[in-house]
Amino acid sequence: MSATHDVSRALDCCEPDDATPVTLDATELDSTGSDYLRSLRGALKENNFVPSRLRLSAAFEKDCSLATQREIDRVREYVRVADFLGATTLTVSVDSVANPEKVRPALSACRERADREGISLEVTGPLSL
Repeated sequence: MSATHDVSRALDCCEPDDATPVTLDATELDSTGSDYLRSLRGALKENNFVPSRLRLSAAFEKDCSLATQREIDRVREYVRVADFLGATTLTVSVDSVANPEKVRPALSACRERADREGISLEVTGPLSL
């Protein structure tokens, strides 16, 4: 069963807005808690900013399943943050990868989850999906 929909009518009705799209860096967020994110979302709106992209650095330096899972859980948390803020893209910059065969399927699962949330997950660095 196909889940495709004709969205052309909705696109035809789009009008430009004066809001400024911005990229947020995860290191600049004080928290991933709902209260903080709600305040941030309100401040962005007050300043006529629209969060379009969230940027995150990730490292998979240890060839250890537990360490990989902790980092993947962190990436998954930022998928939630991007969704909460209304960003459509999460860019994960992977700094290092000890075992690509262990990390690649975990990141692919994160990408599938992001897709379900309407978030595009982009991975940059020494690892490709």
